[in-house]
Amino acid sequence: MLSASAGPDQAEHPMSSFLMAVSMIGVSEIGDKTFLIAALMAMRHPRLLVFSSAASSLTIMTVLSGLVGHSFVTLISERYTHFFAGILFLIFGYKLTIEGLEMRKDAGVEEELAEVEEEIAVTDLNANMQSAETGGVTDRGFYKSTEGLKRIITKIGDAASLVLSPLWVQIFAMIFLGEFGDRSQISIVAMASSRYYWHIICGAVVGHVVCTGLAVLGGKLLASKISMRTVTLGGALSFFIFAIFYIYEAFTEEDLA
Repeated sequence: MLSASAGPDQAEHPMSSFLMAVSMIGVSEIGDKTFLIAALMAMRHPRLLVFSSAASSLTIMTVLSGLVGHSFVTLISERYTHFFAGILFLIFGYKLTIEGLEMRKDAGVEEELAEVEEEIAVTDLNANMQSAETGGVTDRGFYKSTEGLKRIITKIGDAASLVLSPLWVQIFAMIFLGEFGDRSQISIVAMASSRYYWHIICGAVVGHVVCTGLAVLGGKLLASKISMRTVTLGGALSFFIFAIFYIYEAFTEEDLA
């Protein structure tokens, strides 16, 4: 519980948490793998279907990640979770800085785009082969994660495909697995380890919805026009700012009573 003498900075903290989550998703997702998957699928299939599937997948992933992150507060003091989050953001910022400095100034997303196109092609081929073998449509061909995660997502996909379009389920699973373990997902887990975790979750969901909308409307064109070096270094700067904020919070903010 916040003390009665909480100052203006603390009163504004919920909104700052929301805005930080939105900006973190923005700098992490533009040109990312899931962004490109949504962009390419929207070029081949109805945009509304792609948007609803991708946005739903990212929303569920974000809510789950936020709840996992907040659960740490019940085990560890919020002061320490903020400190660990700050250290994590320092690591992300350092890694992105190295990656950005090693990139050519005119570096684009060609390699990542080619990889995503190949993955989608393999997904379609496997789905068609499985459909030909079974006489129905299934979405098991494209899962490339751990065996346990494969089985879980496959069962969910099989159940959902009874009431949803198989294509919708396919896109949902591709986005979900593409986001699993991604930098933005880990960041949400870290950021949500605070009393304002629902503001973090809502901000991240808004960020994902906006980025997915951009991807569906013209993501491939947008990705081809931006400089990945600039985006990467901009992301590094953002993570350094997040790190400073969270480390400062760790040393100045009182724990929950």
